[in-house]
Amino acid sequence: MKKFVVGTALTALVLAGCGNGGASEEESATLRVGASNVPHAEILEKAKPMLEEQGIDLEIETYQDYILPNKDLESGEIDANYFQTVPYLETQIADNGYEFENAGGIHIEPIGVYSQKYASLDELPQDATILMSNSVSEQGRILSLLEVEGLITLAEGVDKTSAEVSDIVDNPKNLQLEPDYEAALLVQLYESGEGDAVLINSNYAIDAGISPLEDSIAIESSDSPYVNIITVRAGDEDNENVKALVEVLKSQEIQDFILEEWGGSVVPVD
Repeated sequence: MKKFVVGTALTALVLAGCGNGGASEEESATLRVGASNVPHAEILEKAKPMLEEQGIDLEIETYQDYILPNKDLESGEIDANYFQTVPYLETQIADNGYEFENAGGIHIEPIGVYSQKYASLDELPQDATILMSNSVSEQGRILSLLEVEGLITLAEGVDKTSAEVSDIVDNPKNLQLEPDYEAALLVQLYESGEGDAVLINSNYAIDAGISPLEDSIAIESSDSPYVNIITVRAGDEDNENVKALVEVLKSQEIQDFILEEWGGSVVPVD
């Protein structure tokens, strides 16, 4: 997959930095972070000059999928990534044995329901086809949204973050849920009118010029537990440059930028 690198290393600085082997006093203060195009990379671009003031050169590598950023983090090609939620990270660790840590939560991207055919969830007909991501970590999130909207009921006592389609005990409209699609393809399916409704992550929607607040027929609450985080290799969560990155991303300036730039489609967290 093609990746785009933004930024140049500051070779004159001899400060603690993240590299293939973690922090080293002999490395320049270059921090390489992998991110989804929108909003993650745009947020990092805003943070870049703030980090430069602290002697840290931020290199941003953008990705179009959810697999390579973790592979590149494990191999040491990047020092951190910024694209995933805690439940997704936990699934990736369980499935791949990654030794990663959450260095800090930055923002939430509410997931939305979109339809070219219906203006509201109430209009969905019997046996409506609902297209969903094939990511296991996303299923519980999507099903929780559908339950909140009164379309389905999940089994009592089920962990909502790990719920699956098989956990549905009541489905009055007999919705045909199809969790079969790569998350990055859902925008294309929506735009081509596939299915009766499509669940799309806000980062993909925004990247395609779709407004989660204006174009969705339902949207996840902003108090969602699916916070987008800075992820690092185990041990690097205490690296000074990583801590500086998280501190800048949590600053009032960056929080204000997120709210102004995306008008509530992306929400910063404390």
